[in-house]
Amino acid sequence: MTSLYVDRRGVALSLDGDAIAFHEGDARIGTVPLGPVERIYLRGDVLLSAGLLGRIGAQGVGVVILSGRRAQPTLLLPRPHNDARVRVAQLDSARAPARALALARLFVAAKIAAQHDLLVEIRASRPELGHALAEPVQALFRMRGHAARKADLDQLRGLEGAAARQHFAGLAHAFAPSLGFAGRNRRPPRDPVNATLSLAYTLLHAEAVLAAHGHGFDPHVGFLHGIDFGRESLACDLVEPLRPAMERLAWRLFAEQTLRDRDFTTEKDGACFLQKAGRARFYEAVEPALEDCRRRLDRTLAALRRQLLGDEGVEAVEAALAAGAAPDAGADPDSDGDG
Repeated sequence: MTSLYVDRRGVALSLDGDAIAFHEGDARIGTVPLGPVERIYLRGDVLLSAGLLGRIGAQGVGVVILSGRRAQPTLLLPRPHNDARVRVAQLDSARAPARALALARLFVAAKIAAQHDLLVEIRASRPELGHALAEPVQALFRMRGHAARKADLDQLRGLEGAAARQHFAGLAHAFAPSLGFAGRNRRPPRDPVNATLSLAYTLLHAEAVLAAHGHGFDPHVGFLHGIDFGRESLACDLVEPLRPAMERLAWRLFAEQTLRDRDFTTEKDGACFLQKAGRARFYEAVEPALEDCRRRLDRTLAALRRQLLGDEGVEAVEAALAAGAAPDAGADPDSDGDG
C-alpha cells in the first residue's frame, strides 16, 4: 500500500490524467501517480477538486482529514463490502452476551500479550532497566492468561485497565526524564511522548475504521467496547492489540533521536503538540508501522468474518490476532508462571 501525507497549508490537489497534481496559487509544484495510492492523509488548509474526489472514491482510496491543532479525524470511506450478512451477524453477536464476551476476551488477551512483549523488547535493548521493568513484565505475563477466566465484560475491562497501569508504569522508564513522560495523558497530551502517541493512535484508529468498513463490518458495533453514540466501537476493539505497535514506534523515535523535545511546542493550557518539521519525520517513520497494522487488521477481520458467518470458530480470530505477535512471546524467564 502507498499512503500520501499532505501537511502543507494552502496547497490544492487536482486530478491530472492518472496523477494527482499539486498547486500553490498559480504554480504547479509537483505530481504523484494516483494508481498506487490507497490512503491519503490531509492536514491543514488543503483543497481537493471534485474531479479528484470522484476518482479516489471510484478507486476505493480512503481519505483521512486531520483537522485543527489536535488533529481531529474525519474520514471519507471507500466502498463497503457488499455482503450485508456480515453486518447482521455482527449485530447478532454483539447483542448476545456470551458471544460478545468470547470475542472481547481475545482482544484483551492479545493486547496484554503485546504489552508484555514490548516491555521485554525494551528490557533486552536496555539491560540497565532490568530491575525497573521486572515487576510490570512479570505482572503482565501473569495477566496474559486471565482474560479467558473473566465472567463478564466489566471484569474483563477491569483486567485491561490493570494491565494498562502496569504497562505504562514500565514504559515510562524507557524515555528520557527530560521528556516528562510518567504515563498516559490526553485531551490534550501534555508532554512530547503523549503528543506522539496521540497522533499515532489517531492514525491507527482511522486505519481500523477504514479496514472494518472495507471488510463489510459496521465500525460502530463492537464486542469489548459496547455500542455508544458516536463511538466506532469495533474500531476501538481492533485497535487495542495494536496500540503497543505505536508505543514501540514512539520509543524508537525518541531513542534514535528522530524526534526530540525541541520538535514540540507547549501552549498556555499545557497542551503539547508536534510541530510541522517533526511531523514530516513522524509521517515517514509511522508508515511502515501502519502498513504492518493494516496487514494485521486484514487478517483479523477476515477471520472475524469467517467466525461470524459460522465457517470457523473463535480460534480463527485468536490465531489471526496472534499472527502479529513478537517472536519472543513465550514464557518470561523471570516469571513464576501464569498465576
